[in-house]
Amino acid sequence: MQDGLKLDLSSLVRKQFIKPGANIGVRGIAWTHSYWGEVATGVIGADMSGQAEGWLCIQLGSLEQRIMLVSRPRHFGGRQWYFVCPATARRASVLWKPPGASRFCSRQTWGRQVAYASQFLDRDNRAHHARSKLNSRLCSIGGFDPEEWDVPPKPKWMRWRTYDRMVDKFDRYEAALDFGCYVAAKKLGILAD
Repeated sequence: MQDGLKLDLSSLVRKQFIKPGANIGVRGIAWTHSYWGEVATGVIGADMSGQAEGWLCIQLGSLEQRIMLVSRPRHFGGRQWYFVCPATARRASVLWKPPGASRFCSRQTWGRQVAYASQFLDRDNRAHHARSKLNSRLCSIGGFDPEEWDVPPKPKWMRWRTYDRMVDKFDRYEAALDFGCYVAAKKLGILAD
């Protein structure tokens, strides 16, 4: 799923590609991947000037798709905007276009045709992946080199409670990996009962 393209309504508003209560002109949009760089480019336009309805139009290569938008009142005031999935007509905050798909739709539309890469990882690989993600997050916050640290020191402005929670998570992933090594060694007959 993450190798496809994603339209996240909250992210589009935060990055000012679209604006609730306004009709914006056409703007360029690009999707990038941390390893491959720029994956796709296109143009996007939206009209959210209506009280309860609007639209978003996206052009991406040969794809030209118009997606309806609806808003619902929030409990404490204001309105929350949603995409209307072109396939299921359900409200969604995120639409996906997996590789090879011809349009953006909600995750439920794609069903079992798509999955996140982490769904195919076993327990040990999930622990490796989560541990390295946690390490790189702490290192990027604190300005440390991830190759030099298993668990970097607490960044200056981070609360101790937050840092301790992250270290506890790291320790749990480490314990899962140690248990995986123990099980593998037992199966290979390296360890005696």
